[in-house]
Amino acid sequence: MNALEYARAACETMMRRYAAPELPPVGRFHYHQGVFLSGMYETWKLCREEKYFTYMKDWVDSVFDHDGRILKGVHADLDDIQPGILLFPLLDRTGDPFYSKCLESVWQEVKDIPVNAEGGYWHKTTLKDQMWLDGLYMAGPFCAEYAARFHRPQLSDTVVWQAKLMAKKTRDARTGLWYHAWDGTGTTPWADSVTGCSHEFWGRSMGWVPVALLNDLDYLDETVEDRMALRDLAVDLLRSLCRFQSEDGRWYQVVDKGGQPDNWLENSCSCLYVAALCKAMRLGFMPAEYAENARRGYDGVIRSLTFDGDDLLVGNVCIGTGVGDYAFYCARPVNVNDLHGVGAFLLMCTEMERFQMYLETVRP
Repeated sequence: MNALEYARAACETMMRRYAAPELPPVGRFHYHQGVFLSGMYETWKLCREEKYFTYMKDWVDSVFDHDGRILKGVHADLDDIQPGILLFPLLDRTGDPFYSKCLESVWQEVKDIPVNAEGGYWHKTTLKDQMWLDGLYMAGPFCAEYAARFHRPQLSDTVVWQAKLMAKKTRDARTGLWYHAWDGTGTTPWADSVTGCSHEFWGRSMGWVPVALLNDLDYLDETVEDRMALRDLAVDLLRSLCRFQSEDGRWYQVVDKGGQPDNWLENSCSCLYVAALCKAMRLGFMPAEYAENARRGYDGVIRSLTFDGDDLLVGNVCIGTGVGDYAFYCARPVNVNDLHGVGAFLLMCTEMERFQMYLETVRP
């Protein structure tokens, strides 16, 4: 099977398991569904199988009321903004003003995100001054595309600022890796008393970063000041991550502590790193020598897959996780075919497919 065939198999498996409105958490406008459906949309763009687009549309239609208001979610929490990116292709293909109303509902959430003294988005409205890496994926791509479409240059500047501030707060100069979170109050139990950072480099949190930054760049106009700082941050993090790749090809749950007791190879972070590597190379941001890292990561994930009849099973995926210490991350339960995992898998497969297509065009 090639990468696109694996993506289609994953989509088919999940469509057999869930009717679109029943994707968990049922009825909530949330990133679990958002990342999975983003991957399904990327699959649709490559194969144009209409049922994938319809499935995405059916879920979106189930989580807004007739006036385009979000039925269930936590207003201004970053995790409950991410699925807004699905509204842009729906508006484009249908021309239905309903999706314009939905977009405005998500935009209202963005306007209400609380910020710290430096303008950094709180990850949750209940977590004062806390910035988590995940937030760059949850809000950045929506804001970047919204800014481009509706001519809001200040919002484009904000996208760049959020990424630069996150790097300033969480990037470790020695390893080049980014800590999972930063607490501006200095009072949270997981925060270092001096730096405010959490103490570990958690796999999936870093995976969101280059995926988000490269997606941001798709929509940031060349006039946006310092936009290419996002490219540099993404490339620097990907180069650093490649230094910690395991012999298996995948990456560990706690990335820099491979082989230590209780640590384990995690598929969702591995998928996100491979997706970002493929896109960065395709865009000319990284040299082709990193294709070996991408291929090893992809092959490691593929070897870990199993089938149950026709169903493709994506396992070794950490469940949704807060911030903690080494023992906390290593003890996190794993799921099979959870939406984070299948979504990350679809992003990897579709970017690998695009990268292979790109290579065909540049080979003599």
